Amino acid sequence: MSTPISTIPNLGPASEAAFLKAGIASAEDLRALGADDAYRRLLRAGTAPHFIGYYVLVMGLQGRPWNDCKGDEKVALRARFDAIKAEHAGSQEKGRSDLEAALSFFGVVERR
Repeated sequence: MSTPISTIPNLGPASEAAFLKAGIASAEDLRALGADDAYRRLLRAGTAPHFIGYYVLVMGLQGRPWNDCKGDEKVALRARFDAIKAEHAGSQEKGRSDLEAALSFFGVVERR
C-alpha cells in the first residue's frame, strides 16, 4: 500500500498533483528519491523553479515546519537550489522540454 504525498508535512494536494505529474506517486517514492532528485523531476515535468517550494520540500521530508529553515541552513539550501536550477537550465535546448529536445535531435520536430 502506498501513502499519499500529502501526508508529508508541508505538502498538500497541489504538491501531490505536481509530483504525480513528475511520476512520483507516493510518499514512499518521494522519500526514496530525496528532495534534490524529486525537485529535479518536478523541474523536468514543467514546474517553475522556486526556492520556497524547494525548501518546503526539504523541511517536509525532515518532518519539520516549512518556516523552520533559517540562517546558515537556509543559505546552504539556497546554494543547493541554485545548483539544481542551473543544472536544469543547462539541460534545456533553447527553452524546449527534454522530450522536445530529443525529438529535435532525431529530426521529428522542427529545429529552432
